[in-house]
Amino acid sequence: MMTARDIVKSAIAHHESGIVPYCICFTGDAYQKYKNELTEAFLTDEAKKAVNDGILNFYEALSLSIGNHVFYTHDVPWWHWYDVPKCYYENFDPPDFLPKTRGSGSYERFGEKLKYIKDTTDRYVLVTIYGSHFEKANFCRGIQNFLADLAGNRDFAKKLLDNIIRKNLVMLENLISYEEIDGILLGSDWGSQKTLLMSPSTWRDLIAPGELKEYELLKSAGKDVWIHSCGNIEKIIPDLIDMGVDVLNPLQPEVMDIYSIKKKYGDRLTFWGGISTQRTLPYGTPDEVKQEVREVITKLSKGGGYITAPAQEIQSDVPFENILALIDEARSFA
Repeated sequence: MMTARDIVKSAIAHHESGIVPYCICFTGDAYQKYKNELTEAFLTDEAKKAVNDGILNFYEALSLSIGNHVFYTHDVPWWHWYDVPKCYYENFDPPDFLPKTRGSGSYERFGEKLKYIKDTTDRYVLVTIYGSHFEKANFCRGIQNFLADLAGNRDFAKKLLDNIIRKNLVMLENLISYEEIDGILLGSDWGSQKTLLMSPSTWRDLIAPGELKEYELLKSAGKDVWIHSCGNIEKIIPDLIDMGVDVLNPLQPEVMDIYSIKKKYGDRLTFWGGISTQRTLPYGTPDEVKQEVREVITKLSKGGGYITAPAQEIQSDVPFENILALIDEARSFA
């Protein structure tokens, strides 16, 4: 009998196992709005105990209780900007120094969490690091300033991005030492609702080299490479495939033709997402939610290469009955 991990690995390998894995996530405000309802509907006694014992947080416990085939965690040791002066993000001209950084998180607690998951479940373990590169730069510089840097202050932009990758590689080297981890997601929003936030050539010159270093490091340790980018990034999907990306998230139906994307790239790339979070989930009926979930799963899982999920994490504008419809329909394929 296949484990949850086996099912996810089979999907990533583009094999049809007869089971379509799912991994459904929520935003923080949705967790808060529906915490009582989600607890009542899903949270198991074992998961509650893990929260009470300080091993898991509520979000992780809920993920297990929903039955997600992927155990995903944001709670990992990483690094962050520290004491960034106002001039860094308020002044248009680039500064002549790099901002301070500070590490965060506990390797001891992180190791305990991974051991608990491997000892008590059969899930695929995914470490998620959103805002890891391009977004990391504009977090300290400001999005408008950094986009201007990419266009007109390229030396500074490259220096900042290289510094981010250098620090990322140190942290990733630590993470890949954990054999319990199956995949690592790196995230930066490169796209808008219409197209890339920068030209493809700028992405290839300034963003891709650092990303490739990270992907090669993960691959060297046998980890799957998951990438998150909101928006329409179709222009660089072939680049991501050539660079070794295994899974792309979120695949937004509002900004890309998801079935065309599947047809073009579905034999080389696995997709996690695809169910509308701008239209159907917040504004549709439960029956309309189920219909879309069925259609998306049926079409995107053909030949493997699909993990069921909304295009984005579920937000607080989604009615609770639509959340139940989504989960119920996802489970029917699993």
